[in-house]
Amino acid sequence: MSQQHLQSVRGMNDILPDDAELWEHFEDIVRDWLRSYGYRPIRMPIVEHTPLFKRAIGEVTDIVEKEMYSFEDALNGEHLTLRPEGTASCVRAAIQHGLLHAGGQRLYYHGPMFRHERPQKGRYRQFHQIGVEALNFAGPDIDAELILMCARLWDDLGIQDVELQLNSLGSSEERARHRSALIEYLEGHRDILDEDARRRLYTNPLRILDTKNPALQEMVEAAPRLYDYLGSESLEHFEGVQRVLRDAGVPYRINHRLVRGLDYYNRTVFEWVTTKLGAQGTICAGGRYDTLVELLGGRPAPAAGFAIGIERLLALWQESGGQAESRAPDVYVVASGAEAQRMAFRAAEALRGYGFAVLMHCGGGSFKSQMKKADASGAQLAVIIGDDEAAAGEVGLKPLRGPGAQQRVALDALADAVVETLFKEDEEDNGAL
Repeated sequence: MSQQHLQSVRGMNDILPDDAELWEHFEDIVRDWLRSYGYRPIRMPIVEHTPLFKRAIGEVTDIVEKEMYSFEDALNGEHLTLRPEGTASCVRAAIQHGLLHAGGQRLYYHGPMFRHERPQKGRYRQFHQIGVEALNFAGPDIDAELILMCARLWDDLGIQDVELQLNSLGSSEERARHRSALIEYLEGHRDILDEDARRRLYTNPLRILDTKNPALQEMVEAAPRLYDYLGSESLEHFEGVQRVLRDAGVPYRINHRLVRGLDYYNRTVFEWVTTKLGAQGTICAGGRYDTLVELLGGRPAPAAGFAIGIERLLALWQESGGQAESRAPDVYVVASGAEAQRMAFRAAEALRGYGFAVLMHCGGGSFKSQMKKADASGAQLAVIIGDDEAAAGEVGLKPLRGPGAQQRVALDALADAVVETLFKEDEEDNGAL
């Protein structure tokens, strides 16, 4: 009986070459976009100590209670977790290495995160995020900049079907006053609360406002609004964010039920959502988290940031016409014969030394079969070497796209001939346009 083929872990997907090339093209766009705003890369470990996330995210959250991949290190007994999000790790790194002593820090990272959720389109157990964190900036200007950055990215990607939703969670004192009023209100509707809402009633009642249960929507709409408990400083900060957005012509909708799922948020919170991806419509979310640095052991410092779900954004980008750039080689090298094969390696390496992308045929075969593969590769040119060419120290150079006859050139003149041929083809293409 044959052994069963091993499969990937459910909810953790392979990204095959065609899709991986789209990812790389997307990542190139993202790096240029972030660099244009002065953000610098940081890379953190995938595995962190479990208490980091319990302290940062909040123990009474779905992520910590149900979704984290946590385990005990068999060698030393440490409790470790595959990171479910990046902000806590980034702030931990900034504290540990003293980055905040140098003033404001604009940082970004991207990579896999892990949550044990029910896999569905746009939501996987290993998923990928771009995280952007602005540390040591206190004013509403940085909140607005983060939002404007997102609007710029959507424009760069040609994405139009997104809506900005905005809210303010105020200060901890304002949330405490609202929390008391909210609990009192919810207690009066205990008979209609579902199991999840009852569990959160005294631990995290604000999250009940974000329920997706249709039976609770009317009750939630009439609940006390946190906005009505904001003081003058929080209102002024929130107005400062909106003022910049209005000046920039970025439309938004204030959503008083937008609370975010992580405990560390305060003041500004926002989400970019789309109706194009079904229930998983949030492609970017973030806000301000001024207490997190101190919570994780650093000196108090303001902070704000956002995260983008790469899988969801890529799906939306493809719907909008996004596609990978061509990865076809410039040159395909064809060779037949022992001496020709030896020269083919020299020719290919010489061209690569000049910066050309070169695909060399391997595995033998007739000239005819090799030329079929050369044509299928998408290369602009074929370098053709037989034993006669090898004996003369020459190669054949044949255009594969457009007009032009095959020519023989000396091996040491090959790079110049390739440049001249490709440049001539570009000129002809531009002339045809």
